[in-house]
Amino acid sequence: MAEMTERTHTAPLSRLKRAAFLAVAILGIAGISAAAVAEASRYWDPVSKKWIVYNPKRVQEAATAQGGTPKRFRRTVVDFETAERPGTIIIDADQHFLYLVQPGFKAIRYGVGVGRDGFGWSGVVTIGRKAEWPTWTPPTDMIERDPKLVKYASGMPGGPENPLGARAMYLHYGGKDTLYRIHGTNEPWSIGLNVSSGCIRLNNEDIKDLYTRVGVGSKVIVLMSGAALYES
Repeated sequence: MAEMTERTHTAPLSRLKRAAFLAVAILGIAGISAAAVAEASRYWDPVSKKWIVYNPKRVQEAATAQGGTPKRFRRTVVDFETAERPGTIIIDADQHFLYLVQPGFKAIRYGVGVGRDGFGWSGVVTIGRKAEWPTWTPPTDMIERDPKLVKYASGMPGGPENPLGARAMYLHYGGKDTLYRIHGTNEPWSIGLNVSSGCIRLNNEDIKDLYTRVGVGSKVIVLMSGAALYES
């Protein structure tokens, strides 16, 4: 597959409709990371054709009432057709699913939160490093977009408030850190939404499960928008 590329297209209608549905389901607002409060403070509502301001407090209250991650994004085993080897991770950002390929044309499917418009990407990378309760250090460009994050420039220790959650897997390309991660989150209501700065987030229980199943060197494929689905 081609090298990593930035995704610059407009979000497909289906995603916008799904976002609108989710927004209605959770009081019309989407969860955001503590890492990107200023960046992810709005979403596009295709019904009203307006930008809607997020209200994280209301999202949290609604998500708690509904039990956290929406049911359709909870971990499950599915039939899955692919030529990739077991142990490969395939991410369908359009559908907000991460598949871990299993023997016998099966996969473990996890719900994920992905990059918002302008922060999506696709390509083939590998897991270069893994960490439990990782330190979070915002990149320089993120601090430039949100100067309040400068207090974490030297790193935020791992813990319940850390945006990377319980586990992180660092994605490398050509032997170098891409700065993208597959990581946990303390905001389970954000699963199924486009809210990150390009990282792939799972709820903490799912990232712990995935963490035990893959190792350093595992192949990770992030599909291009509109790619054919593998799930059968």
